[in-house]
Amino acid sequence: MEFQEVVDRRRMVRNFTSAPVDAAVRDRILANALHAPSAGFSQGWAFLVLDTDDDRALFWRSTGAADPDQAEPNPWLDGLRRAPLLVVPLSHRDAYLDRYAEPDKGWTDRAEDRWPVPYWHIDTGMASLLMLLTVVDEGLGACFFGIPPEYHASFRAAFGVPDPYVPIGAVAIGHRAPDRRSPSLARGRRGLADVVHRGRWSSPL
Repeated sequence: MEFQEVVDRRRMVRNFTSAPVDAAVRDRILANALHAPSAGFSQGWAFLVLDTDDDRALFWRSTGAADPDQAEPNPWLDGLRRAPLLVVPLSHRDAYLDRYAEPDKGWTDRAEDRWPVPYWHIDTGMASLLMLLTVVDEGLGACFFGIPPEYHASFRAAFGVPDPYVPIGAVAIGHRAPDRRSPSLARGRRGLADVVHRGRWSSPL
């Protein structure tokens, strides 16, 4: 698939069939994530792969999305839970603090306030985007969604994730079913003139 077509077709898919994702495709998705940029080549990321029925069920329970007392069906969640592959990208701040305390960087105090923004989250997000683009290139669908912070502890406990690793979200991957498009799409995509400022804020592209 041409790159522009991949970009044009990328969107969040919220309804999947239960057909499995081929292992070779799964591995390509993960391998491409490793090509994301990272400050100081710190590569402070990790990816938890959940591709068995038991592991996925545990994920949904540990993150509060499988409530046995749920009174009404949730079509959005039901469609998402059919995805046969979940990948949880995790950022690792200490990898960056350690890297920039090395001799070629020299921030020996490891102070987090030296960082203008938390690059560990940003770089892991860019790795996640490479996964989303690879999914499209493979003719599959994906949805990146958040894990509520009140469930981070139960998620970590369920899968033995060390405390320094922060789940920035999760990616559901699978074969597309007839989709339930988000009503937010009615807002329309903002154009270049709305978001690009050339030279001065008051000057659009």
